[in-house]
Amino acid sequence: MGEKGKKSKTMSKSPSAAKEHKEQLERLQKKDPEFYQYLQQYGKDLLTFDDEDEDFDDDAEVDMEDAENQLDDETYQHDIPEEEEKPSKNVLTTEMVNSWCKSIREDEKLSAVHSIMKAFRTACHYGDDTGTDSSAKFAVMSSSVFNKIMLFTLSEMDRILRKLLNLPASGGKKETIIELMNTKQWKNYNHLVKSYLGNALHVLNQMTDTKMISFTLRRLQYSSVFLAAFPSLLRKYIKVALHFWGTGGDALPVVSFLFLRDLCVRLGSDCLDECFRGIYKAYVLNCHFVNASKLQHIQFLANCVIELIRVDLPTAYQHAFVFIRQLAMLLRDALNMKTKEAYRKVYEWKFINCLELWTGAICTYSSEADFRPLAYPLTQIISGVARLVPTARYFPLRLRCVKMLNRISAATGTFIPVSMLLLDMLEMKELNRPPTGGVGKAVDLRTTLKASKPILKTRAFQEACVISVVEELAEHLAQWSYSVAFFELSFIPAVRLRSFCKCTKVERFRKEMRHLIRKIEANDEFTNERRASVTFLPNDNAATSFLEDEKKMGTSPLSQYVTTLRQRAQQRNDSMMESSVLVGEKSAVFGKKLDQIPDSDEEDDIKNDDGATVFSSSWLPGGDSRANLPKEEEKKKKKKKKKKKGMEQDEGVGDDEDVVEDLVLSSDEDEDEDEEDTAEEDGNEEQLGGSRQQNKKQKPKNLSNKNVRPHHHAKNNKSKKRKRAKLN
Repeated sequence: MGEKGKKSKTMSKSPSAAKEHKEQLERLQKKDPEFYQYLQQYGKDLLTFDDEDEDFDDDAEVDMEDAENQLDDETYQHDIPEEEEKPSKNVLTTEMVNSWCKSIREDEKLSAVHSIMKAFRTACHYGDDTGTDSSAKFAVMSSSVFNKIMLFTLSEMDRILRKLLNLPASGGKKETIIELMNTKQWKNYNHLVKSYLGNALHVLNQMTDTKMISFTLRRLQYSSVFLAAFPSLLRKYIKVALHFWGTGGDALPVVSFLFLRDLCVRLGSDCLDECFRGIYKAYVLNCHFVNASKLQHIQFLANCVIELIRVDLPTAYQHAFVFIRQLAMLLRDALNMKTKEAYRKVYEWKFINCLELWTGAICTYSSEADFRPLAYPLTQIISGVARLVPTARYFPLRLRCVKMLNRISAATGTFIPVSMLLLDMLEMKELNRPPTGGVGKAVDLRTTLKASKPILKTRAFQEACVISVVEELAEHLAQWSYSVAFFELSFIPAVRLRSFCKCTKVERFRKEMRHLIRKIEANDEFTNERRASVTFLPNDNAATSFLEDEKKMGTSPLSQYVTTLRQRAQQRNDSMMESSVLVGEKSAVFGKKLDQIPDSDEEDDIKNDDGATVFSSSWLPGGDSRANLPKEEEKKKKKKKKKKKGMEQDEGVGDDEDVVEDLVLSSDEDEDEDEEDTAEEDGNEEQLGGSRQQNKKQKPKNLSNKNVRPHHHAKNNKSKKRKRAKLN
């Protein structure tokens, strides 16, 4: 039995020796048919030398260093008729793949698993420059064969590997894989796991279709626990998933995030630090610029970061502390240096979106002891940013900061004095005087940090700022409308609002402020009536339970007023989104994708249908990615380009200046803006008008010059004809 086992191993490792043995037996049959017949009767074992069929429970020892060689040396013509081998040994056919799949499903043969894994490796590396690599036995395959191999391997390999390694059908933790690495099953079959994960990673980098990438990542998510045994592959998978999360379209960002979250949950400390740092960097890279079409996409990315923090709050706190400290250092440099470059690093979308991200994180985990201490430093940073450059051009940024402070105050239950930031805006001349720049276009403060000079003087900008001041001030006062000290808290704001009503020359602003003042006075009566019968002191703990039942019901006048203001703001934002040009309209769907992801049971039911539709194209890896894009995506890109051109033609000069200010961060730009501002303040509009007239006058001269050029050519042609005539 020992000699027989050795022979079977050597024969499986050397197919050329098996061919020679077969030829010798054929020659023996011709030379001595009687002896050959005797062997058939009494020594059949000597004539049979094919690979033995092995089940999933086979314990053949395999060396880890010879894993790839073992896959290369497996027999691929398993259970294939000899007629199909004759056309070409390098062609991978559908019949071969079907036979392997059938052997795996019905007979559970390990040799078929090796064959399908070699075919999977060939499919993933199809089109690569292999040179004179003799191990590439299958060099030719059709797109239908590629699709069949990919669909079967991605759908079934996780189940096969778990059965080989005696693991549960799903799930698992890092500790399970660490224990498994010391077992005999892992030594026998770890090469299959590494081959599956490594080749799948290679083909992921080659794919261009988002649906194909999404399906592949979704299937690899079931086997993500195996990456605990391969740290180098784990780092590469994290990098690829982060790339797809930040730049992908359709459902790919959601699938990529779920893959990353599953890695963090299952592997823990092995990938938590890298995932936290990587996802924050990817978020920063994708929020350099904000417009109406990117708002929901950026909000989706922020929600993903906040959700990933939930996996391990103590570890996330350490990273959040470092990132918030970086923001504080940038603000400190701006306060100390007071240069344009230092201000620009703070007053840009990247910095503001980071503040929005950590505001959302602190509001989400405000009740957690691990995250609550970050509220104070973040509040100080936001307050400093709001006061850094107190000019009217940065009203949108200040209102954004006030909104963040109101969110932190509501989530943590701490008082943050934001009323002064809002009331100081009302005392500036830009909001007191009637507009001099006409009506202007509607201003979306959510997509604006700095207003240009022409927009600053329009009626639309004034209305947007005053309405936002009313909304945020009412939001702030409504949070404390059930406090026993509301009368003292609201006294100064009410006095300054009455002063604004007397000073302003715009009647509609006066009406808005009077309405807010009446609500503040009504809330004063609401709280004073109930605190007249109170017996506790202000510093008693009983003060926290003052009007607790009314707060749960929301019956205060300011609470009801804020509800109507929120509805009005929502209608205004919806109308802005509908009227804005949709440059990246698909990004607005990202926020809703999380609710559309099916459960694991539902996904198992639809995975075959989904995969069959995904892997039904003629795409093969190794070709030009641009040429392989679906025609529908190319048409959509062309439509988007046309829409962008239409935007550039329809937008005014002021809108173009805003885009340039956000994208181009050069010192020359600010110098040009300062020159324009001084020109406007000095009243040089007549000179600008005169220069425009000169430009108009110069245009006919250029046209006349163009008309003169053919005349010169005509003279030159005549002189050439005369010279030729003289020569003749």
